[in-house]
Amino acid sequence: MQFLSILVWSLLGTFTATVGTETDIDCLKYIKASLEDPFGYLKSSWDFTNKTEGYICRFSKVDCWNNLENRVLNLRLSGLGLRGRFPLGIQNCTSLTGLDLSNNELQGSIPFNISIILPFITSLDLSSNNFSGEIPSNIANCSCLNFLKLDHNRLTGHIPEQIGWLTRLKVFSVSNNLLSGPVPRFQNVTISADSYANNVGLCGGPLERCRVRHPRKFDYSFNSGFAIGYVVFSVSVVTVYASYCVPWVKVGKRSKMITISRSEKYITRMNFRDLSKATENFSQQNIIGVGQMGTMYKATLPNGWSIAVKRLSNLIDLEEHFDLEEQFMSELKTLGKLRHENLLTLFGFCVESKERLLVYKYISNGNLFDWLHSTEDKKKILEWPLRVKIAVGLARGMAWLHHGNNFRVAHLNISSKCILLDQNFEPKLSNFGKAMLINPNEINSSSSFSIDIEFWEQCYLKEDVFYFGIVLLELITGKKATSLTNSDDGSLDKWISDFSSSFFCLYDAIDNPIIGQGHDAEIFEFLGVAYKCVQGLPEQRPSMLDVYKTVSIIGERYYLADNSEISEQTESI
Repeated sequence: MQFLSILVWSLLGTFTATVGTETDIDCLKYIKASLEDPFGYLKSSWDFTNKTEGYICRFSKVDCWNNLENRVLNLRLSGLGLRGRFPLGIQNCTSLTGLDLSNNELQGSIPFNISIILPFITSLDLSSNNFSGEIPSNIANCSCLNFLKLDHNRLTGHIPEQIGWLTRLKVFSVSNNLLSGPVPRFQNVTISADSYANNVGLCGGPLERCRVRHPRKFDYSFNSGFAIGYVVFSVSVVTVYASYCVPWVKVGKRSKMITISRSEKYITRMNFRDLSKATENFSQQNIIGVGQMGTMYKATLPNGWSIAVKRLSNLIDLEEHFDLEEQFMSELKTLGKLRHENLLTLFGFCVESKERLLVYKYISNGNLFDWLHSTEDKKKILEWPLRVKIAVGLARGMAWLHHGNNFRVAHLNISSKCILLDQNFEPKLSNFGKAMLINPNEINSSSSFSIDIEFWEQCYLKEDVFYFGIVLLELITGKKATSLTNSDDGSLDKWISDFSSSFFCLYDAIDNPIIGQGHDAEIFEFLGVAYKCVQGLPEQRPSMLDVYKTVSIIGERYYLADNSEISEQTESI
Protein backbone atom coordinates (compact mmCIF):
# COMPACT_ATOMS: atom_id res chain seq x y z
CA MET A 1 0.00 0.00 0.00
CA GLN A 2 2.86 2.38 0.82
CA PHE A 3 4.48 1.65 -2.55
CA LEU A 4 1.20 2.35 -4.31
CA SER A 5 0.84 5.67 -2.51
CA ILE A 6 4.33 6.70 -3.61
CA LEU A 7 3.53 5.64 -7.19
CA VAL A 8 0.31 7.64 -7.26
CA TRP A 9 1.85 10.82 -5.95
CA SER A 10 4.87 10.51 -8.24
CA LEU A 11 2.51 10.33 -11.21
CA LEU A 12 0.11 12.98 -10.02
CA GLY A 13 2.45 15.29 -8.15
CA THR A 14 1.75 18.05 -10.63
CA PHE A 15 -2.01 17.85 -10.08
CA THR A 16 -2.20 21.08 -8.10
CA ALA A 17 -4.57 23.97 -8.45
CA THR A 18 -3.00 27.05 -9.97
CA VAL A 19 -3.32 30.51 -8.52
CA GLY A 20 -5.26 32.72 -10.90
CA THR A 21 -3.05 35.74 -10.42
CA GLU A 22 0.11 33.79 -11.26
CA THR A 23 -1.38 32.42 -14.46
CA ASP A 24 -2.48 35.92 -15.49
CA ILE A 25 1.12 37.09 -15.22
CA ASP A 26 2.19 34.11 -17.35
CA CYS A 27 -0.56 35.02 -19.81
CA LEU A 28 0.82 38.52 -20.39
CA LYS A 29 4.38 37.22 -20.59
CA TYR A 30 3.27 34.76 -23.28
CA ILE A 31 1.51 37.47 -25.29
CA LYS A 32 4.54 39.74 -25.13
CA ALA A 33 6.92 36.94 -26.14
CA SER A 34 4.78 35.44 -28.91
CA LEU A 35 3.81 38.60 -30.81
CA GLU A 36 6.02 40.92 -32.80
CA ASP A 37 5.74 44.43 -31.38
CA PRO A 38 7.35 46.66 -34.03
CA PHE A 39 6.42 49.92 -32.33
CA GLY A 40 7.43 48.76 -28.85
CA TYR A 41 4.10 49.43 -27.13
CA LEU A 42 4.25 46.28 -25.03
CA LYS A 43 8.00 46.35 -24.60
CA SER A 44 7.93 49.81 -23.08
CA SER A 45 4.92 49.29 -20.83
CA TRP A 46 4.86 45.64 -19.79
CA ASP A 47 7.74 45.46 -17.29
CA PHE A 48 7.69 42.19 -15.35
CA THR A 49 10.63 43.06 -13.10
CA ASN A 50 8.28 45.06 -10.88
CA LYS A 51 6.87 42.62 -8.33
CA THR A 52 4.59 44.92 -6.35
CA GLU A 53 1.05 43.76 -5.70
CA GLY A 54 -1.23 44.33 -8.66
CA TYR A 55 1.62 45.62 -10.83
CA ILE A 56 0.31 44.21 -14.11
CA CYS A 57 -2.87 46.24 -13.62
CA ARG A 58 -0.79 49.34 -14.31
CA PHE A 59 0.30 47.99 -17.70
CA SER A 60 -0.93 49.90 -20.72
CA LYS A 61 -3.99 48.33 -22.40
CA VAL A 62 -4.73 46.07 -19.40
CA ASP A 63 -7.83 46.31 -17.22
CA CYS A 64 -8.05 44.32 -13.99
CA TRP A 65 -10.89 43.22 -11.78
CA ASN A 66 -9.17 44.95 -8.87
CA ASN A 67 -6.11 47.17 -9.11
CA LEU A 68 -4.63 45.43 -6.08
CA GLU A 69 -4.93 41.98 -7.62
CA ASN A 70 -3.22 40.61 -10.74
CA ARG A 71 -6.41 39.32 -12.38
CA VAL A 72 -6.91 40.56 -15.93
CA LEU A 73 -10.44 41.55 -16.91
CA ASN A 74 -9.93 43.14 -20.36
CA LEU A 75 -7.10 43.36 -22.88
CA ARG A 76 -7.37 46.34 -25.27
CA LEU A 77 -4.61 45.70 -27.82
CA SER A 78 -6.18 47.42 -30.81
CA GLY A 79 -4.09 49.29 -33.38
CA LEU A 80 -0.66 48.41 -32.01
CA GLY A 81 0.71 46.93 -35.25
CA LEU A 82 1.13 43.54 -33.58
CA ARG A 83 2.19 40.65 -35.83
CA GLY A 84 1.97 36.88 -35.46
CA ARG A 85 -0.76 34.35 -34.77
CA PHE A 86 -3.52 34.29 -32.22
CA PRO A 87 -1.66 33.97 -28.87
CA LEU A 88 -2.81 30.60 -27.49
CA GLY A 89 -1.26 31.34 -24.09
CA ILE A 90 -3.99 33.92 -23.56
CA GLN A 91 -6.00 31.14 -21.94
CA ASN A 92 -3.84 31.66 -18.85
CA CYS A 93 -5.78 34.91 -18.30
CA THR A 94 -8.38 32.78 -16.57
CA SER A 95 -10.80 35.61 -15.75
CA LEU A 96 -10.68 37.43 -19.09
CA THR A 97 -14.04 38.75 -20.32
CA GLY A 98 -12.96 41.24 -22.99
CA LEU A 99 -10.37 40.87 -25.78
CA ASP A 100 -9.73 43.45 -28.49
CA LEU A 101 -7.02 42.51 -31.02
CA SER A 102 -8.49 44.58 -33.85
CA ASN A 103 -6.50 46.69 -36.33
CA ASN A 104 -3.29 44.69 -36.12
CA GLU A 105 -1.47 42.40 -38.55
CA LEU A 106 -2.33 39.05 -37.01
CA GLN A 107 -2.68 36.03 -39.31
CA GLY A 108 -3.47 32.32 -39.32
CA SER A 109 -6.65 30.64 -38.18
CA ILE A 110 -8.89 31.46 -35.27
CA PRO A 111 -8.25 28.63 -32.77
CA PHE A 112 -10.64 25.71 -33.19
CA ASN A 113 -11.03 25.49 -29.38
CA ILE A 114 -11.68 29.18 -28.83
CA SER A 115 -14.29 28.50 -26.13
CA ILE A 116 -11.70 26.62 -24.06
CA ILE A 117 -9.16 29.40 -24.48
CA LEU A 118 -11.71 32.15 -23.67
CA PRO A 119 -14.44 30.44 -21.60
CA PHE A 120 -15.87 33.62 -20.04
CA ILE A 121 -15.45 36.04 -22.93
CA THR A 122 -18.26 38.55 -23.43
CA SER A 123 -16.60 40.84 -26.00
CA LEU A 124 -14.29 39.57 -28.76
CA ASP A 125 -12.98 41.84 -31.51
CA LEU A 126 -10.60 40.31 -34.07
CA SER A 127 -11.55 42.66 -36.91
CA SER A 128 -9.14 44.31 -39.37
CA ASN A 129 -6.43 41.65 -39.29
CA ASN A 130 -5.37 38.92 -41.72
CA PHE A 131 -7.04 35.94 -40.06
CA SER A 132 -7.81 33.16 -42.55
CA GLY A 133 -9.47 29.76 -42.59
CA GLU A 134 -12.98 29.00 -41.36
CA ILE A 135 -14.82 30.44 -38.39
CA PRO A 136 -14.67 27.64 -35.80
CA SER A 137 -18.08 26.28 -34.80
CA ASN A 138 -16.68 25.98 -31.28
CA ILE A 139 -17.11 29.73 -30.92
CA ALA A 140 -20.79 29.03 -30.29
CA ASN A 141 -19.74 27.52 -26.95
CA CYS A 142 -18.69 30.98 -25.78
CA SER A 143 -22.14 31.31 -24.26
CA CYS A 144 -21.48 34.69 -22.62
CA LEU A 145 -20.64 36.48 -25.89
CA ASN A 146 -22.61 39.64 -26.60
CA PHE A 147 -20.11 41.38 -28.93
CA LEU A 148 -18.37 39.53 -31.78
CA LYS A 149 -16.52 41.30 -34.61
CA LEU A 150 -14.62 39.29 -37.23
CA ASP A 151 -14.93 41.70 -40.16
CA HIS A 152 -12.11 42.80 -42.50
CA ASN A 153 -10.16 39.54 -42.49
CA ARG A 154 -9.69 36.72 -45.02
CA LEU A 155 -12.03 34.18 -43.47
CA THR A 156 -13.47 31.52 -45.80
CA GLY A 157 -16.12 28.83 -45.79
CA HIS A 158 -19.51 29.07 -44.12
CA ILE A 159 -20.59 30.91 -40.99
CA PRO A 160 -21.38 28.20 -38.42
CA GLU A 161 -25.12 28.11 -37.92
CA GLN A 162 -24.49 27.45 -34.22
CA ILE A 163 -23.53 31.11 -33.79
CA GLY A 164 -27.24 31.86 -34.07
CA TRP A 165 -27.71 30.01 -30.80
CA LEU A 166 -25.76 32.66 -28.85
CA THR A 167 -28.74 34.12 -27.03
CA ARG A 168 -26.82 37.06 -25.49
CA LEU A 169 -25.25 38.25 -28.74
CA LYS A 170 -26.08 41.88 -29.58
CA VAL A 171 -23.35 42.84 -32.08
CA PHE A 172 -22.10 40.56 -34.85
CA SER A 173 -20.09 41.48 -37.95
CA VAL A 174 -18.29 39.39 -40.58
CA SER A 175 -18.25 41.89 -43.44
CA ASN A 176 -15.33 42.09 -45.87
CA ASN A 177 -14.26 38.45 -45.77
CA LEU A 178 -14.49 35.56 -48.26
CA LEU A 179 -17.46 33.81 -46.70
CA SER A 180 -20.24 31.96 -48.50
CA GLY A 181 -23.41 30.02 -47.81
CA PRO A 182 -26.46 30.79 -45.64
CA VAL A 183 -26.15 33.20 -42.71
CA PRO A 184 -27.15 32.05 -39.21
CA ARG A 185 -30.66 32.49 -37.87
CA PHE A 186 -30.35 34.54 -34.70
CA GLN A 187 -32.87 34.11 -31.92
CA ASN A 188 -32.87 37.38 -29.99
CA VAL A 189 -31.29 39.98 -32.25
CA THR A 190 -31.65 41.34 -35.77
CA ILE A 191 -28.40 41.50 -37.71
CA SER A 192 -28.34 44.00 -40.58
CA ALA A 193 -27.11 43.34 -44.12
CA ASP A 194 -24.12 45.62 -43.46
CA SER A 195 -22.74 43.04 -41.06
CA TYR A 196 -22.42 40.61 -43.98
CA ALA A 197 -21.36 43.05 -46.73
CA ASN A 198 -18.59 42.32 -49.24
CA ASN A 199 -18.37 38.55 -49.00
CA VAL A 200 -18.22 36.16 -51.93
CA GLY A 201 -21.51 34.34 -51.58
CA LEU A 202 -23.51 34.85 -48.40
CA CYS A 203 -27.27 34.53 -48.61
CA GLY A 204 -30.39 34.28 -46.49
CA GLY A 205 -31.49 36.43 -43.56
CA PRO A 206 -31.30 40.13 -44.51
CA LEU A 207 -29.52 39.23 -47.78
CA GLU A 208 -30.85 37.70 -50.97
CA ARG A 209 -32.67 34.43 -50.61
CA CYS A 210 -30.39 31.43 -51.03
CA ARG A 211 -30.83 29.80 -54.39
CA VAL A 212 -31.98 26.22 -54.44
CA ARG A 213 -29.03 24.42 -55.87
CA HIS A 214 -28.72 21.04 -57.45
CA PRO A 215 -26.72 18.37 -55.64
CA ARG A 216 -23.05 18.67 -56.30
CA LYS A 217 -21.71 16.68 -59.14
CA PHE A 218 -19.79 13.91 -57.47
CA ASP A 219 -16.22 13.33 -58.49
CA TYR A 220 -16.26 9.64 -59.24
CA SER A 221 -12.78 9.67 -60.67
CA PHE A 222 -11.09 10.30 -57.31
CA ASN A 223 -7.91 11.41 -59.03
CA SER A 224 -5.90 10.89 -55.89
CA GLY A 225 -6.66 7.22 -56.37
CA PHE A 226 -7.81 6.19 -52.89
CA ALA A 227 -4.48 4.40 -52.82
CA ILE A 228 -4.01 2.47 -49.61
CA GLY A 229 -0.91 0.79 -48.33
CA TYR A 230 -2.67 -2.43 -47.53
CA VAL A 231 -4.11 -5.31 -49.54
CA VAL A 232 -7.87 -5.06 -49.84
CA PHE A 233 -9.29 -8.49 -49.44
CA SER A 234 -11.93 -9.80 -51.79
CA VAL A 235 -15.42 -9.13 -50.53
CA SER A 236 -18.88 -9.35 -52.03
CA VAL A 237 -20.63 -6.15 -51.14
CA VAL A 238 -24.11 -5.74 -52.63
CA THR A 239 -26.19 -6.47 -55.74
CA VAL A 240 -26.12 -3.56 -58.20
CA TYR A 241 -26.78 -2.87 -61.85
CA ALA A 242 -23.85 -2.28 -64.15
CA SER A 243 -25.07 1.22 -64.98
CA TYR A 244 -24.49 2.26 -61.37
CA CYS A 245 -20.97 0.92 -61.14
CA VAL A 246 -17.84 3.00 -61.35
CA PRO A 247 -15.32 1.82 -63.96
CA TRP A 248 -13.00 -0.02 -61.66
CA VAL A 249 -15.66 -2.40 -60.36
CA LYS A 250 -16.13 -5.74 -62.08
CA VAL A 251 -19.67 -7.05 -62.32
CA GLY A 252 -20.47 -10.70 -62.97
CA LYS A 253 -23.16 -11.06 -65.66
CA ARG A 254 -25.01 -13.83 -63.89
CA SER A 255 -24.97 -12.83 -60.25
CA LYS A 256 -24.50 -9.12 -60.81
CA MET A 257 -22.59 -9.07 -57.53
CA ILE A 258 -19.86 -6.47 -57.11
CA THR A 259 -16.49 -7.96 -56.28
CA ILE A 260 -13.43 -5.98 -55.30
CA SER A 261 -10.44 -7.94 -56.49
CA ARG A 262 -7.16 -8.14 -54.60
CA SER A 263 -5.52 -5.78 -57.04
CA GLU A 264 -8.16 -3.06 -56.68
CA LYS A 265 -7.65 -0.32 -54.12
CA TYR A 266 -10.85 1.65 -54.40
CA ILE A 267 -14.23 1.84 -52.73
CA THR A 268 -17.41 1.13 -54.64
CA ARG A 269 -20.44 3.10 -55.71
CA MET A 270 -23.64 1.28 -54.80
CA ASN A 271 -27.31 1.25 -55.73
CA PHE A 272 -29.88 2.87 -53.43
CA ARG A 273 -32.59 0.38 -54.25
CA ASP A 274 -30.44 -2.57 -53.26
CA LEU A 275 -29.26 -0.91 -50.06
CA SER A 276 -32.89 -0.17 -49.22
CA LYS A 277 -33.73 -3.84 -49.78
CA ALA A 278 -30.80 -4.98 -47.65
CA THR A 279 -32.02 -2.82 -44.75
CA GLU A 280 -35.67 -3.88 -45.24
CA ASN A 281 -36.53 -0.41 -46.49
CA PHE A 282 -34.53 1.18 -43.68
CA SER A 283 -36.65 -0.47 -41.05
CA GLN A 284 -36.51 0.91 -37.52
CA GLN A 285 -35.80 -2.61 -36.32
CA ASN A 286 -32.48 -2.46 -38.17
CA ILE A 287 -31.33 0.83 -36.61
CA ILE A 288 -28.08 0.33 -34.70
CA GLY A 289 -27.17 3.95 -34.10
CA VAL A 290 -28.30 7.55 -34.55
CA GLY A 291 -25.86 10.46 -34.76
CA GLN A 292 -25.67 14.07 -35.92
CA MET A 293 -24.69 12.99 -39.41
CA GLY A 294 -27.41 10.39 -39.88
CA THR A 295 -28.82 7.00 -38.93
CA MET A 296 -26.88 3.74 -39.05
CA TYR A 297 -28.63 0.54 -40.12
CA LYS A 298 -27.58 -3.07 -40.07
CA ALA A 299 -28.04 -4.64 -43.50
CA THR A 300 -27.90 -8.25 -44.61
CA LEU A 301 -26.65 -9.23 -48.06
CA PRO A 302 -28.06 -12.16 -50.05
CA ASN A 303 -25.00 -14.22 -49.15
CA GLY A 304 -25.72 -13.71 -45.44
CA TRP A 305 -22.97 -11.16 -44.78
CA SER A 306 -23.73 -8.19 -42.56
CA ILE A 307 -22.79 -4.60 -43.41
CA ALA A 308 -23.58 -1.24 -41.81
CA VAL A 309 -25.28 1.49 -43.85
CA LYS A 310 -25.28 5.12 -42.74
CA ARG A 311 -28.10 7.15 -44.27
CA LEU A 312 -27.55 10.89 -43.99
CA SER A 313 -30.45 12.86 -42.61
CA ASN A 314 -31.95 16.24 -43.48
CA LEU A 315 -30.65 16.36 -47.03
CA ILE A 316 -34.04 17.28 -48.51
CA ASP A 317 -33.10 20.97 -48.52
CA LEU A 318 -29.44 21.01 -49.45
CA GLU A 319 -29.07 24.78 -49.25
CA GLU A 320 -29.59 24.64 -45.50
CA HIS A 321 -27.37 21.62 -44.97
CA PHE A 322 -24.08 22.36 -46.70
CA ASP A 323 -22.15 21.17 -43.68
CA LEU A 324 -23.80 17.74 -43.71
CA GLU A 325 -22.84 17.10 -47.32
CA GLU A 326 -19.34 18.36 -46.61
CA GLN A 327 -19.08 15.82 -43.81
CA PHE A 328 -20.20 13.15 -46.25
CA MET A 329 -17.47 14.17 -48.70
CA SER A 330 -14.86 14.36 -45.94
CA GLU A 331 -15.73 10.88 -44.69
CA LEU A 332 -15.63 9.53 -48.22
CA LYS A 333 -12.36 11.13 -49.29
CA THR A 334 -10.59 10.50 -45.98
CA LEU A 335 -11.72 7.12 -44.70
CA GLY A 336 -12.03 5.90 -48.28
CA LYS A 337 -8.28 5.96 -48.77
CA LEU A 338 -7.27 4.63 -45.35
CA ARG A 339 -6.86 1.01 -44.29
CA HIS A 340 -5.66 0.14 -40.81
CA GLU A 341 -6.65 -2.49 -38.26
CA ASN A 342 -7.90 0.19 -35.87
CA LEU A 343 -9.96 2.17 -38.39
CA LEU A 344 -13.48 1.30 -39.51
CA THR A 345 -13.45 -0.09 -43.06
CA LEU A 346 -15.47 1.89 -45.61
CA PHE A 347 -16.73 -0.39 -48.39
CA GLY A 348 -18.73 2.01 -50.54
CA PHE A 349 -21.14 4.88 -51.02
CA CYS A 350 -24.38 5.84 -52.72
CA VAL A 351 -25.29 9.20 -54.26
CA GLU A 352 -28.73 9.29 -55.86
CA SER A 353 -30.99 12.34 -56.03
CA LYS A 354 -31.11 13.69 -52.47
CA GLU A 355 -29.89 10.46 -50.90
CA ARG A 356 -26.39 10.09 -49.45
CA LEU A 357 -25.32 6.76 -47.96
CA LEU A 358 -22.05 5.28 -46.72
CA VAL A 359 -21.48 1.53 -46.40
CA TYR A 360 -19.12 0.08 -43.79
CA LYS A 361 -17.98 -3.19 -42.37
CA TYR A 362 -20.40 -4.26 -39.66
CA ILE A 363 -18.86 -4.13 -36.17
CA SER A 364 -20.68 -6.45 -33.82
CA ASN A 365 -19.97 -5.08 -30.34
CA GLY A 366 -21.26 -1.54 -30.81
CA ASN A 367 -19.47 1.54 -29.50
CA LEU A 368 -17.36 2.17 -26.42
CA PHE A 369 -19.75 4.78 -25.03
CA ASP A 370 -22.55 2.23 -24.66
CA TRP A 371 -20.25 -0.26 -22.97
CA LEU A 372 -19.10 2.30 -20.42
CA HIS A 373 -22.32 4.21 -19.84
CA SER A 374 -25.22 1.97 -20.83
CA THR A 375 -28.25 2.31 -18.54
CA GLU A 376 -30.31 -0.34 -20.29
CA ASP A 377 -27.92 -3.24 -19.77
CA LYS A 378 -26.18 -2.95 -16.44
CA LYS A 379 -24.42 -6.26 -17.06
CA LYS A 380 -22.17 -4.56 -19.63
CA ILE A 381 -18.90 -4.45 -17.75
CA LEU A 382 -15.50 -4.03 -19.37
CA GLU A 383 -12.75 -5.67 -17.37
CA TRP A 384 -9.53 -3.68 -17.03
CA PRO A 385 -7.46 -5.85 -19.45
CA LEU A 386 -10.01 -5.11 -22.21
CA ARG A 387 -9.87 -1.39 -21.40
CA VAL A 388 -6.10 -1.52 -21.81
CA LYS A 389 -6.50 -3.28 -25.15
CA ILE A 390 -8.94 -0.61 -26.33
CA ALA A 391 -6.68 2.25 -25.20
CA VAL A 392 -3.61 0.76 -26.89
CA GLY A 393 -5.49 0.01 -30.11
CA LEU A 394 -6.97 3.50 -30.28
CA ALA A 395 -3.56 5.08 -29.63
CA ARG A 396 -2.05 2.88 -32.35
CA GLY A 397 -4.62 3.96 -34.92
CA MET A 398 -4.35 7.65 -34.03
CA ALA A 399 -0.54 7.58 -34.12
CA TRP A 400 -0.73 6.02 -37.57
CA LEU A 401 -3.07 8.80 -38.70
CA HIS A 402 -0.91 11.57 -37.27
CA HIS A 403 2.47 10.29 -38.39
CA GLY A 404 1.87 8.42 -41.65
CA ASN A 405 4.52 8.65 -44.35
CA ASN A 406 2.14 9.29 -47.27
CA PHE A 407 -0.44 11.42 -45.45
CA ARG A 408 -1.22 13.11 -42.15
CA VAL A 409 -4.76 13.04 -40.77
CA ALA A 410 -6.33 14.99 -37.92
CA HIS A 411 -9.60 13.32 -36.88
CA LEU A 412 -11.04 16.31 -34.92
CA ASN A 413 -14.04 14.38 -33.57
CA ILE A 414 -12.61 11.82 -31.13
CA SER A 415 -15.09 10.48 -28.57
CA SER A 416 -16.14 7.18 -27.04
CA LYS A 417 -19.16 7.19 -29.36
CA CYS A 418 -16.99 6.94 -32.48
CA ILE A 419 -14.90 4.06 -31.16
CA LEU A 420 -16.46 0.77 -32.30
CA LEU A 421 -15.53 -2.61 -30.85
CA ASP A 422 -15.34 -5.79 -32.92
CA GLN A 423 -16.02 -9.29 -31.64
CA ASN A 424 -12.54 -9.41 -30.09
CA PHE A 425 -12.89 -5.90 -28.61
CA GLU A 426 -10.34 -4.48 -31.03
CA PRO A 427 -11.22 -0.76 -31.37
CA LYS A 428 -12.19 0.70 -34.75
CA LEU A 429 -12.12 4.48 -35.08
CA SER A 430 -15.03 5.90 -37.12
CA ASN A 431 -16.79 9.22 -37.90
CA PHE A 432 -14.29 11.01 -40.15
CA GLY A 433 -16.78 13.68 -41.24
CA LYS A 434 -14.70 16.51 -39.74
CA ALA A 435 -11.27 15.06 -40.48
CA MET A 436 -8.47 16.92 -42.26
CA LEU A 437 -6.00 15.05 -44.48
CA ILE A 438 -2.86 16.63 -45.87
CA ASN A 439 0.16 15.57 -47.84
CA PRO A 440 3.34 15.80 -45.71
CA ASN A 441 4.95 17.65 -48.64
CA GLU A 442 2.53 20.52 -48.01
CA ILE A 443 4.05 21.15 -44.59
CA ASN A 444 6.46 24.09 -44.57
CA SER A 445 6.79 23.98 -48.38
CA SER A 446 7.07 26.98 -50.67
CA SER A 447 3.67 26.18 -52.22
CA SER A 448 0.82 28.65 -51.81
CA PHE A 449 -1.03 25.79 -50.09
CA SER A 450 1.75 25.09 -47.60
CA ILE A 451 0.88 24.48 -43.95
CA ASP A 452 2.96 25.64 -41.01
CA ILE A 453 4.08 22.56 -39.06
CA GLU A 454 3.71 24.21 -35.66
CA PHE A 455 0.23 25.44 -36.51
CA TRP A 456 -0.79 21.99 -37.84
CA GLU A 457 0.47 20.24 -34.72
CA GLN A 458 -0.77 22.70 -32.10
CA CYS A 459 -4.16 23.49 -33.60
CA TYR A 460 -5.17 20.14 -35.04
CA LEU A 461 -3.14 17.15 -33.90
CA LYS A 462 -3.01 18.26 -30.27
CA GLU A 463 -6.80 18.57 -30.23
CA ASP A 464 -6.95 14.86 -31.04
CA VAL A 465 -4.47 14.19 -28.23
CA PHE A 466 -6.69 16.12 -25.79
CA TYR A 467 -9.78 14.10 -26.65
CA PHE A 468 -7.83 10.84 -26.54
CA GLY A 469 -7.06 11.87 -22.96
CA ILE A 470 -10.77 12.35 -22.34
CA VAL A 471 -11.54 8.87 -23.67
CA LEU A 472 -8.78 7.46 -21.48
CA LEU A 473 -10.32 9.16 -18.46
CA GLU A 474 -13.68 7.64 -19.41
CA LEU A 475 -12.06 4.20 -19.47
CA ILE A 476 -10.52 4.81 -16.05
CA THR A 477 -13.36 6.56 -14.22
CA GLY A 478 -16.44 5.25 -16.01
CA LYS A 479 -17.70 8.84 -16.14
CA LYS A 480 -19.15 10.42 -19.28
CA ALA A 481 -17.01 12.94 -21.13
CA THR A 482 -19.60 15.65 -20.42
CA SER A 483 -19.16 15.22 -16.67
CA LEU A 484 -15.38 15.34 -17.07
CA THR A 485 -15.28 18.50 -19.18
CA ASN A 486 -18.19 20.28 -17.47
CA SER A 487 -17.03 20.47 -13.89
CA ASP A 488 -18.36 23.14 -11.56
CA ASP A 489 -16.05 25.80 -12.96
CA GLY A 490 -15.84 24.31 -16.46
CA SER A 491 -12.19 23.37 -15.91
CA LEU A 492 -10.91 19.85 -16.49
CA ASP A 493 -7.74 20.74 -14.58
CA LYS A 494 -9.91 21.72 -11.63
CA TRP A 495 -11.79 18.42 -11.83
CA ILE A 496 -8.55 16.45 -11.84
CA SER A 497 -6.95 18.48 -9.06
CA ASP A 498 -10.09 18.07 -6.94
CA PHE A 499 -10.14 14.30 -7.02
CA SER A 500 -6.34 14.01 -6.84
CA SER A 501 -6.09 16.23 -3.74
CA SER A 502 -6.60 13.18 -1.58
CA PHE A 503 -5.42 9.61 -2.02
CA PHE A 504 -8.84 8.32 -1.02
CA CYS A 505 -10.63 10.76 -3.37
CA LEU A 506 -8.42 9.38 -6.11
CA TYR A 507 -9.64 5.88 -5.38
CA ASP A 508 -13.23 7.13 -5.36
CA ALA A 509 -12.78 8.47 -8.88
CA ILE A 510 -11.86 5.08 -10.38
CA ASP A 511 -14.65 3.00 -11.90
CA ASN A 512 -15.82 0.54 -9.23
CA PRO A 513 -15.65 -2.67 -11.33
CA ILE A 514 -11.91 -2.26 -11.97
CA ILE A 515 -10.54 -0.89 -8.70
CA GLY A 516 -9.07 -3.29 -6.18
CA GLN A 517 -8.77 -6.15 -8.70
CA GLY A 518 -4.99 -6.29 -8.71
CA HIS A 519 -4.56 -3.69 -11.48
CA ASP A 520 -4.39 -0.49 -9.42
CA ALA A 521 -0.75 0.30 -10.23
CA GLU A 522 -1.40 0.07 -13.97
CA ILE A 523 -4.58 2.13 -13.65
CA PHE A 524 -2.67 4.97 -12.06
CA GLU A 525 -0.01 4.77 -14.77
CA PHE A 526 -2.73 5.24 -17.38
CA LEU A 527 -4.16 8.09 -15.33
CA GLY A 528 -0.78 9.81 -15.54
CA VAL A 529 -0.87 9.46 -19.34
CA ALA A 530 -4.38 10.89 -19.48
CA TYR A 531 -3.36 13.87 -17.36
CA LYS A 532 -0.54 14.73 -19.77
CA CYS A 533 -2.94 14.52 -22.73
CA VAL A 534 -5.49 16.96 -21.29
CA GLN A 535 -3.07 19.75 -20.42
CA GLY A 536 -4.60 23.15 -21.09
CA LEU A 537 -1.86 24.36 -23.42
CA PRO A 538 -1.47 22.29 -26.63
CA GLU A 539 2.32 22.58 -26.56
CA GLN A 540 2.34 20.82 -23.18
CA ARG A 541 0.62 17.72 -24.55
CA PRO A 542 2.63 14.79 -25.94
CA SER A 543 2.39 13.60 -29.53
CA MET A 544 0.20 10.59 -30.29
CA LEU A 545 3.30 8.64 -31.25
CA ASP A 546 4.74 9.21 -27.77
CA VAL A 547 1.37 8.36 -26.22
CA TYR A 548 1.19 5.12 -28.19
CA LYS A 549 4.70 4.09 -27.20
CA THR A 550 3.90 4.74 -23.54
CA VAL A 551 0.58 2.91 -23.37
CA SER A 552 1.83 0.00 -25.49
CA ILE A 553 4.73 -0.51 -23.09
CA ILE A 554 2.28 -0.57 -20.18
CA GLY A 555 0.03 -2.94 -22.10
CA GLU A 556 2.96 -5.17 -23.06
CA ARG A 557 4.09 -5.29 -19.47
CA TYR A 558 0.78 -6.48 -18.14
CA TYR A 559 -1.57 -7.98 -20.68
CA LEU A 560 -0.87 -7.74 -24.36
CA ALA A 561 1.27 -9.47 -26.95
CA ASP A 562 4.89 -10.48 -26.66
CA ASN A 563 7.81 -8.14 -27.34
CA SER A 564 8.17 -9.04 -31.02
CA GLU A 565 4.52 -8.28 -31.82
CA ILE A 566 4.55 -4.96 -29.97
CA SER A 567 7.79 -4.05 -31.72
CA GLU A 568 6.29 -4.88 -35.11
CA GLN A 569 3.21 -2.78 -34.34
CA THR A 570 5.37 0.19 -33.34
CA GLU A 571 7.44 -0.11 -36.54
CA SER A 572 4.29 -0.28 -38.67
CA ILE A 573 3.35 3.22 -37.59
